[in-house]
Amino acid sequence: MLLGYLHPQYTQSLAEFGVPRHLARSGAWVLERQIPGFDHLDAMGCYPLFFSRDWSQLHLDLAELQDSLVTLFAVTEPFGDYREDQLRQTFDIVFPYKGHYVSDLRIPRERLVTKHHRYYARKVSEKVFVDHCENPSSFFEEWTILYDNLIQRHHLKGIKAFSRAAFKQQLSIPGMVVFRASYQGAVVGAHLWFQQGEVAYSHLAAFSPLGYQLMASYALYWYALEHFADKVHWIDLGAGAGIVSQSVDGLSQFKRGWSSGQRNVYFCGRIFDRSKYDRLVDAKGIPSTSYFPAYRSGEFG
Repeated sequence: MLLGYLHPQYTQSLAEFGVPRHLARSGAWVLERQIPGFDHLDAMGCYPLFFSRDWSQLHLDLAELQDSLVTLFAVTEPFGDYREDQLRQTFDIVFPYKGHYVSDLRIPRERLVTKHHRYYARKVSEKVFVDHCENPSSFFEEWTILYDNLIQRHHLKGIKAFSRAAFKQQLSIPGMVVFRASYQGAVVGAHLWFQQGEVAYSHLAAFSPLGYQLMASYALYWYALEHFADKVHWIDLGAGAGIVSQSVDGLSQFKRGWSSGQRNVYFCGRIFDRSKYDRLVDAKGIPSTSYFPAYRSGEFG
């Protein structure tokens, strides 16, 4: 059974940003996109991570895209069954990108979590109640209100903002797990996860202004570690803030306190048609940049 990010419905939830295309051999999905101002297509892996059921077959799928796309880029998931050298044989551009904090749940929670985080988790849990929402779809309206607050707080745009239609689909995908944080009977925060095989992936977390004041995130993460302890081997907490996260940013420090280490994810890019690519870059007057594809420089901030 396909769960979470691997489920076709996840890619469909992002269809406003591209046409979903299934890569049959590898089981991966990409979003095909019209290149603005040109009669050409490119593609991107699904946000936030690119998944494949069989990484060894991905190069065959990409070979079939040669005549239809100019470029493809994707950010690999941290637990994929691939090697870096294998990625380099499949893509033209490969580099480590924003290491993800991960938790090995074979380590008892008391040893895994730092003293600082344990203290605040217990303190916050005395006043913030966390529970597992058994029917994620029923949480749709409350979740979108919380996420709207996150959008405004961090000025999120584009694919990172996720639409109501996207959340409507995502909350009904098999493998979706929702934890709610409440204070005096009112929801002040929530954390969405996808459980896939031996890994639980942190998808999104959002809070009301009061939820931030109460530091409800500590109670939610503490609860998640307990909930998943007998269900999965690993938790993927994601990366730090920004396009290129720094280990000193607040989000990185917060996630490090729950983790047992880090795993690399890789930014991967492939140019299918070099002549078209060069013409697009020239036509847009793009200065020298490390952004890929260069003709879309700055699209994600």
